[in-house]
Amino acid sequence: MDIQQQLTLLSRGTLEILPKGGLEAKLRLAAKENRPLRVKAGFDPTAPDLHLGHTVLLEKLRQFQQCGHQVVFLIGDFTGMIGDPTGKNETRPPLTQDDVLANAETYKQQVFKVLDAEKTEVRFNSEWFGKMSAADMIQLAGKSTVARMLERDDFEKRYKGGQSIAIHEFLYPLVQGYDSVALDADIELGGNDQKFNLLMGRQLQESYKKTPQVIMTMPLLEGLDGVQKMSKSLHNYIAIEDDASDQFGKLMSASDDLMMRYYELLTDVSLDTVQAMHPMEAKKQLAARIVARFHGEEAGQQAREGFEKQFAKKQVPDDIPEASLAAEDGSLWLVKALSQAGLTASNGEGMRLIKQGAVSVDGEKVTDKDVSLPVGGAYLIKCGKRRFLHLTITA
Repeated sequence: MDIQQQLTLLSRGTLEILPKGGLEAKLRLAAKENRPLRVKAGFDPTAPDLHLGHTVLLEKLRQFQQCGHQVVFLIGDFTGMIGDPTGKNETRPPLTQDDVLANAETYKQQVFKVLDAEKTEVRFNSEWFGKMSAADMIQLAGKSTVARMLERDDFEKRYKGGQSIAIHEFLYPLVQGYDSVALDADIELGGNDQKFNLLMGRQLQESYKKTPQVIMTMPLLEGLDGVQKMSKSLHNYIAIEDDASDQFGKLMSASDDLMMRYYELLTDVSLDTVQAMHPMEAKKQLAARIVARFHGEEAGQQAREGFEKQFAKKQVPDDIPEASLAAEDGSLWLVKALSQAGLTASNGEGMRLIKQGAVSVDGEKVTDKDVSLPVGGAYLIKCGKRRFLHLTITA
């Protein structure tokens, strides 16, 4: 990809890229020096399984791999024993070393369902922190101030609210920031709640006379409720390890707005392409794509077929006629499809039925008379109360 193509892909879905213009500058420098950028993202192994919310960063790392850059997947086995205070209103209990190592092993198994293992450098931050003496850690602590730490929103709220802040919590941003020094990171990715820690990486790189990294923050993925971030504790999550049918069914329960959000953050499919599809077909393709990523292409197709059979049993009669119509410029106007298939007497009748809410595609009511059906799709059309049709759109 040329630099502009990389910028378009890599900027997609991001909240902030700092400093402004920094990503383009890094890409141009890498091209000039004929080397890949070192792109880092850190994950504390605080739980044994990952969900789709974690894969927002993994998807962005995968896109960097597509562009030919070196991805560093950092497992925070050392920082995991400190406990990330981000967003917490009380001190987070640290994990034991055994907990961290067990969780880290499952992380490695799961992330390569998204990332290319051969193009991923896996590191553990105990590599350098395990060798640090107490004096080294005190020297690192001298690189920042208490005032700087209290600029963090969660620390500030706890301090003003009279809630305790343990000294070791102040070390967390320093330790995460030093990871960027140790790894010579050109770019670091993180959730928008990690902005303070990512900026600390830039500050420490400058302190150690290194070129500061560019930071890219990604939004926290909303869970299936469409409101709060995806979380096991909120029971609104889809786990990477969920079986194929469960993943497919959960994704089909997402709202249309949430579906678009998932397309933007979990895939590189053009959003214009998605918007041109019927929402139900778009949702099925998203669900099949996500299932295929974690379980294989065949599992994705089988999950879709299983869902459609189950849906059909509940909603439609057994003896539905079939038809095939040719697309025009990649899709066929639904109103025209209805008349060509003999479900309506004219385009005018089709538009009137849509306006009345009497037309559905794949079980979802159509309210927009301008909807088109993309080529390659197989659709279950319902027109009125009793007219059904299995319709295939061909090129």
